[in-house]
Amino acid sequence: MTLRAALRALRRNKLRSGLTTLGIVIGVAAVIAMVSIGRGANYAVQKQIESLGTNLLMVMPGATTSSGARSGWGGVSTLTVQDAQRIAEESSAIDGVTWFKRAVAQAVYGERNWSTSVQGVSPDYMTVRGWSMAQGEFFGQRDEDTANRVTVLGRTVADELFGPGEDPIGATIRLKDVPFRVIGVLQRKGQTMWGQDQDDVALIPFSTAERRVLGTEFLGAVDMIFATARSAAEISVAEEQITTLLRQRHRIQPGQDDDFTVRDLGEMAQASQTASRVMTSLLLAVASISLLVGGIGIMNILLVSVTERTREIGVRMAVGAKGRHILLQFLVEAIALSLLGGLLGAALGIGSARLVSALAGWPTLVSPGAVFGAVLFSAAVGVFFGFYPARKAASLDPIAALRYE
Repeated sequence: MTLRAALRALRRNKLRSGLTTLGIVIGVAAVIAMVSIGRGANYAVQKQIESLGTNLLMVMPGATTSSGARSGWGGVSTLTVQDAQRIAEESSAIDGVTWFKRAVAQAVYGERNWSTSVQGVSPDYMTVRGWSMAQGEFFGQRDEDTANRVTVLGRTVADELFGPGEDPIGATIRLKDVPFRVIGVLQRKGQTMWGQDQDDVALIPFSTAERRVLGTEFLGAVDMIFATARSAAEISVAEEQITTLLRQRHRIQPGQDDDFTVRDLGEMAQASQTASRVMTSLLLAVASISLLVGGIGIMNILLVSVTERTREIGVRMAVGAKGRHILLQFLVEAIALSLLGGLLGAALGIGSARLVSALAGWPTLVSPGAVFGAVLFSAAVGVFFGFYPARKAASLDPIAALRYE
């Protein structure tokens, strides 16, 4: 009977009831949309880290000081092929090592051309990076030893130089005016977490790069070394072994800064995820304010409703209704308003998340737990903010209520 009376009261003022739920709808929709976007961002970071390689360590030239002049990262070539080979031979926690030299150059095929990153790499590059071939094959040690002019293209470069349905395998392209025969096309890798297109690359043997295409300050200088640890548990051990070995080889005295930097992708992923979580938390805090505003709106409307229905409350009490019945009726009205707003907000939030994903291209992951939690929280908001008006209605004096004008 109390439930029917509460729902009948809401139906009598449909417009007011609808406007009252609007704050809850917006709040729940914002919470669900923000959680979905935040989870999607974390998932994207994980996929980008996985695309770089498994248990991967990056060794890069660091800052150096020469004759009082200090250069930043990569200002001077401090890493060599011999460094990489010694890491592979002497570091027990290392499973594989590769190295590369890179420069931006123009790739030309017929009337088409494309500016891309040309990288001279060792034959183990594919294994260490966890990359696979879409077409053709990768070059081997013989190509490296003879400085053979062969190249393997990333998907972006292949798409830009060759038309639809045109087979790039066996074609001759020019990289920095040097002819190269295409022997393979890489599987698509996608972007890194800093926005670099990993598929915009042309790979050539390292010896070919430094002797025939890119040049070098001195033979054997590399721009970066990649190393894979034997397992995720051994990454820190591998990093320590690499640091110790390179400090010995570069004759760096105790207390002096390293002239190289070892980066663990796990640390980079953790930093990105921490930033993403902080941003998601801030957005959630802002979205939660809408829920509180919606709850305050419910309380205000119910207080107005108590004033308008004072005589009705007096009549109900006169014919035998107890205070708990009045309290329950107004609580039911508050919960119904907030729960309806929560359900509508959940639908709007899911739709908004999918719309953002479709229009902006951002990855979103809708969490059933977040949807259920947001709807449940909206009902709790109704109970919290509806209790005071309900208690005020239940405590009215029946005689005073009947005489109220």
